[in-house]
Parts: sequence; C-alpha cells; structure tokens
Amino acid sequence: MLTITAYDRYVEQLFEVIKRFTSALSQAHIEYRIIGGMAVFLHVNERNSMAARLTNDVDAAVKRTDLDAIIRAVEPFGFKYRHTAGVDMLVDSAKPSARSAVHLVFVGEKVRAEYVEPVPEFSPPARSVEGALIAPVADLVRMKLTSFRDKDRVHIRDLDSVGLITPEIEAGLPEQLRVRLAQVRASE
Repeated sequence: MLTITAYDRYVEQLFEVIKRFTSALSQAHIEYRIIGGMAVFLHVNERNSMAARLTNDVDAAVKRTDLDAIIRAVEPFGFKYRHTAGVDMLVDSAKPSARSAVHLVFVGEKVRAEYVEPVPEFSPPARSVEGALIAPVADLVRMKLTSFRDKDRVHIRDLDSVGLITPEIEAGLPEQLRVRLAQVRASE
C-alpha cells in the first residue's frame, strides 16, 4: 500500500502556495513571473521529471509599483506582507514563516548591490501546466548566473542537463555571464 510521504505533503504545500499567490495576482490583473528554483523545477520537470529538483520556497518577480496592490490582492488568499532582513515576502497568515513564503523581487532592480545585472524586465512568460506564469529560461539563466550562489550553479546544471540552455540563450548573455556559464560547465 502506498502512503503519502512527508515529501509529497511538502510538494502539495508548495503548489498550494503557488496556486493561491497566482490566483490572487491573476484576479487582480497584476503581472508576475514565478522565478528562482521553483521556475527551474517547472521547466526541467517538463523535459525530464527525473532530473527536476524541488526547491524549498517560491520566488516571484513583480513590479515595485504594484506592491501596494499585491498586498491588498493577496490578503483574501491568506497571505500577509512582511519586510524582514531586506526581503519582501508574503507569508501565510495562519502560519507565518519565511520558509513557506513567497519571496518577492522587483523587475528592473538588482537584488543585491553587487549583482552584475538587475532582475530582467518581463519577457513573454512560459506557463506551467497549473497555469502559473513562469519566467522564460533565458531570464532564469541570467538571474541564476547573476546571483551565482552554489544553489544557482546547481540550477544552471539542471537546466543545461536537459538541453534548456540553447546556443541562442548562451549567445544572448553578456560576456561576464558567459564566463560564469563556462565555469559551471567546467566544474561538472
């Protein structure tokens, strides 16, 4: 007999958070893109579910000018806005935790001052099977190579391993990010 595991419950919880968040913003006609590890997971999963690694949170790119409207839109969906340690997030009203929050980053702004590039402006999105708007692979590659933490390098490997980083995407990168991509590929 198969039983639901803690991992399965966690996956369901993450997708429930995404569903509530995307429903709130869609109903309010607010543009967003799911980014970060969850977006990588969704793209890789479409190509090869065995190569997809789950992330532990949800990240979304939004416009800073929409922040007040976002805060109002998500309240009926059980989220509360918090700004903690320099991070803008939407936490679950019932169980506030940064680990289960939607972390917001703002298009056109650098997440950290030392980053090479700002978060890309909205490009035409991909759409998950659940209907969530996901940042296209080219934008994810730029963001992952810009932040370049260990987990970002792993996400780059995951995207590359299933053929999502095309020669066109690579050619569109600025030199510094192409060098970083080469470093990731050389370390495999």
